[in-house]
Amino acid sequence: MTVNLQPTYPLRSADRLVERIKVMIRERQLEMGMRLPAERQLANELGVSRSSLREAIQKLIGEKALISRRGGGTYVCDELSPWSEQCIVEPLRTLVADDPDYRYDILEARHAIEASTAWHAAMRATAADKEKLQACFDAMLALQESDHPELAAQADVRFHLAIAEASHNVVLLQTMRGFFDLMRSSVMHSRQRMYTQPTIFTRLTEQHEELLLAILAGDPERAGKAAKSHLGFVHSTIKNLHEDEARQARITRLPDDNSP
Repeated sequence: MTVNLQPTYPLRSADRLVERIKVMIRERQLEMGMRLPAERQLANELGVSRSSLREAIQKLIGEKALISRRGGGTYVCDELSPWSEQCIVEPLRTLVADDPDYRYDILEARHAIEASTAWHAAMRATAADKEKLQACFDAMLALQESDHPELAAQADVRFHLAIAEASHNVVLLQTMRGFFDLMRSSVMHSRQRMYTQPTIFTRLTEQHEELLLAILAGDPERAGKAAKSHLGFVHSTIKNLHEDEARQARITRLPDDNSP
C-alpha cells in the first residue's frame, strides 16, 4: 500500500519539503546507504514538482543527510551527534591526522568491541533485527564494486552498526555510534588498500557472510569468533600492505647502479 504523504497545508518552501523528506526517511526506516525512491516516484508521492523536489534534495545533500551518485540515485547518510563528534571523534581524528599509524589502534578497538557486539547480537537478535542485518548485508554486496567509495564504505559500516543494534546493549551501541566517523574513514582506507586485490576481496565477503550467518543461527561463540577473525584479517592485511609499500618506497630511493 502506498503511503500518502500529501500534507494538509500548502507547501510554501523547499525548507518545508526538506522536513517532509526527513519524516519520510524516518517513517520508512531508511538506513544509511539505502536509496531513496526514484525522483519521479518520490515527486508523485509527495505531490510536488520535480524541480521543487530537486531543490529540497540539494539542501539535504548540503546538510550531509543525503548523498547523490551520478546516474545512480540519492542515498541516505547518517549525521553524527554533537556528543560523539566532540567527545570521541575529534580527538581521535587529530591523532590519526598527526600519525596515520593510529588507525591500527582503531582496528584494535573495533576488534575488542565488535567481538562483543556480535556475541550479544547472536544471543538477542529479534526477527526484525535479523531481517535488517540481511538487508544491510545485501546492500553491502550491491555496493562493494561501486565507483563511489563513500557509499560502499557507508554500507560496510552500516552492516557493523546493525550488529551493534542487534546486541541490544546500549553502552556497546553508543560506543559504536561514537566511533562511526572514524570507522568510516578506517573502512574507506581499508577498502582502498585491500579491495583492489581479488583474493582479499573474496575473503572479506566470505568473512562478512560468516558473521551474518552466525548471528542468524543464534550461535554467539561462532559470531564472536567470526568477528575476531574478520577484524584480525583486516588488521594484518593492512599492516602487510603498508609494509610492502614502505619497502617499495625505500627501493625507489636507492641510488642507480649506473650513477657516477
